[in-house]
Amino acid sequence: MTDLKERRRLEGILGRFPGVKILVFGDIMLDRFIWGRVSRISPEAPVPVVAVDNDKETFHLGGAANVVNSIHCLGGEVSLCGLVGDDEWGQKIIRLCKEIGIGTRGVFREKGRQTTVKTRIFANQQQVVRIDRETTDHPKISTLQHVLDHLTEKIEGYDGIVISDYGKGLLTEKLIRKIIQRAKESEKLVMVDPKMKTFFFYKGATVITPNTKEASEASGIPILDESSLKKVGKKLLKKLGCKALVITRGEEGMAIFEPHRDPSFVPTKAKEVYDVTGAGDTVIGTMALALGAGADIKTAAELANYAAGIVVGKVGTATVSQEELIEAIKFE
Repeated sequence: MTDLKERRRLEGILGRFPGVKILVFGDIMLDRFIWGRVSRISPEAPVPVVAVDNDKETFHLGGAANVVNSIHCLGGEVSLCGLVGDDEWGQKIIRLCKEIGIGTRGVFREKGRQTTVKTRIFANQQQVVRIDRETTDHPKISTLQHVLDHLTEKIEGYDGIVISDYGKGLLTEKLIRKIIQRAKESEKLVMVDPKMKTFFFYKGATVITPNTKEASEASGIPILDESSLKKVGKKLLKKLGCKALVITRGEEGMAIFEPHRDPSFVPTKAKEVYDVTGAGDTVIGTMALALGAGADIKTAAELANYAAGIVVGKVGTATVSQEELIEAIKFE
């Protein structure tokens, strides 16, 4: 169990979450879940036959929209900026945002673009298959200009920006560099969940949070043990010029690298893992709120680990409430 002094310190940071304003920018998705049961194998091919339960179809905000939902559920003030297609799925995302009180003025529609939809089919509480519909081409120049204008205008009113990159084409090098430059001019926090295609476009961001695979590929060094992990962290930290590099390591927790400091390690808090969908969104959302509330990077990572530990214990795209986080800290 967390000692009383430490618990009160962490709860004090959580208590400041409602005063933190975060702008989330990135690849917006819709997570669609179809639930059913399997009782036989198809005679046509060696695959299970999923009998879908009546009306058992659910929709959740995904990608950058899930980061927004995570921040919202933790009590932070948050807005979303990104791109959807001019289709029924894009309309569904906007409707879901409005239902929970998230502004959508920064969500732009582009004709001819397919809104990213990830359809997961679950049978007997286990995922059987995932079907993706998406457009990954870069948006039109006019669309990119609308996005940039919105971000440039709005960023001043926020404590920081989270960039959620899922490699769906929206985040071009020019756009990324302009956003980071604008944020630095305004002395705003920039948190980035990167992808390999754009990894080094994020040079100069405040905090970058790759997973082990992404960090290994970006550095060209296989991560096999703590020694190789430290080499990767040191190399990427220098190359990216960020204030902190946080490598997320799944069941092994997180490794934090900062200039002129020894690396620090934060163990995972997960008790049981049922589904890792959206865990990275929870991590970056929680860290952004904690840093915006005045926490240091290690404390922010610790809180994010608690939050991720709760999320992976749920099935589907899940979020964490402040109450759940406080309970997790209390009974650790």
